[in-house]
Amino acid sequence: MTPPNENLAAVPVLRHRPDPSDSVIWEPSERWVRGTKGDVTVVDSRRPLLVWEPGRPVPLYAFPREDVRTDLMRETEKPATRRHAGATVFYDLEVAGETIPRAAWTYPGEELAGHISFEWFGREVLDHWYEEEEEIFVHPRDPYKRVDALPSTRHVQVEIEGTVVADTRKPVLLFETHLPIRYYIPREDVRLDLFTPTDLTTRCPYKGVATEYWSWAGGGDVRPGVAWSYPEPLAAASAIKDRVAFYNEAVDIIVDGERLERPVTVFSAPAASRPEPPGESAR
Repeated sequence: MTPPNENLAAVPVLRHRPDPSDSVIWEPSERWVRGTKGDVTVVDSRRPLLVWEPGRPVPLYAFPREDVRTDLMRETEKPATRRHAGATVFYDLEVAGETIPRAAWTYPGEELAGHISFEWFGREVLDHWYEEEEEIFVHPRDPYKRVDALPSTRHVQVEIEGTVVADTRKPVLLFETHLPIRYYIPREDVRLDLFTPTDLTTRCPYKGVATEYWSWAGGGDVRPGVAWSYPEPLAAASAIKDRVAFYNEAVDIIVDGERLERPVTVFSAPAASRPEPPGESAR
């Protein structure tokens, strides 16, 4: 019998957890990642690192310096406020006649030396990011987060201000780590005549682009854009295509006769007034 722990030294450590626990956490990724600005490929890497900064729920990428167009970057002064876990050097990006201030930075310490990260949250420095051949939005996908869209036969009803606005026995339940279940309902089972279309668009790294939003037209204190749909979701969430979901935080949902308690999340406040959490997916 092999003694316990005898061969542990041969087991690769995939996730690096430094001490203290409020330090940067990182691990290697095997995804081919590219970032473009206009027609220029600024980043092209098959060996990026996923980096979790203290207080951020989702990761960023850090790329080997040789996989970055450093000829387009100019060292600049640090921002007045503390950003990016003690980043030592910041860079402006100069591409296509445009200068993007503090677009990138390096982290302190030997373990991440020689790697460069780019801004994603709050402002999209590059126009497009790709993992393999699929475009990604908002932030890199977290390998420790799941999104499962499962067809169901549960009886789901949605009420707003006492009015039943949706009633179905053919929902798709979307389970997303750290968020409440979202109930995606066939359009024919939703009273869209009670809503007004909006021009809101949001993006999610796991589901794609939600280009259809509706606001409740019946009055009362109901957040705008309370319902949404993904006309062309990403392949992993294809089951929600063209279906309509509602903020559980702002409507009453009854599942198999049980009225659910409204969850309290970052989406509980109206979109116009809530702070945007860094990297939180759109839905």
